[in-house]
Amino acid sequence: MNLDDKICYCFDVSMRKLVHFSRRTKPQCPSRMTDCLGAGTGCGWCIPFLTKIAEDPDAFELNTLTPEEYAANRTDYIKTSPKNRFDGAQPEAT
Repeated sequence: MNLDDKICYCFDVSMRKLVHFSRRTKPQCPSRMTDCLGAGTGCGWCIPFLTKIAEDPDAFELNTLTPEEYAANRTDYIKTSPKNRFDGAQPEAT
């Protein structure tokens, strides 16, 4: 994947926007990445990636995945997983 590929599909946020946001703001905790156009507040798929970007934006890479593989993995996640949260807690059952 390259910098212009989407990380957050729910809010159409690219890796470039997230990396630059993290470099500028140096978020104290990964949940502050949601200040970048709402990333991480939709389905939750991108939260692990946002966490890694927040920790070290210059070292973050997704070269092992193509954009198509990333999107397919997200689709599988949405079908099989509960919504992810930054605090590690699982959503309450309804």
